[in-house]
Amino acid sequence: MKTPTRQPANGKLLAVANRTVNRLLRGLRWQDERGYAMVTGRWKTLRHSTISPTRIGDVVAAALHLTQFEYRYLSEGR
Repeated sequence: MKTPTRQPANGKLLAVANRTVNRLLRGLRWQDERGYAMVTGRWKTLRHSTISPTRIGDVVAAALHLTQFEYRYLSEGR
């Protein structure tokens, strides 16, 4: 995720472009947070992982795909 632009210390408003980028980032951030919550809630081994930082992204991506597949499968079967 990209870090939002901070409010200037002198009390002035951000430029329109920066406010727009911040608003878009807020709209996207919930997806990351929801995905992280789903993965760590479902795959408890990821909470205490000792895998290399260069490989953890692939493992988390696979776990997220499996979790999303599982949720879709369970919701269609009801």
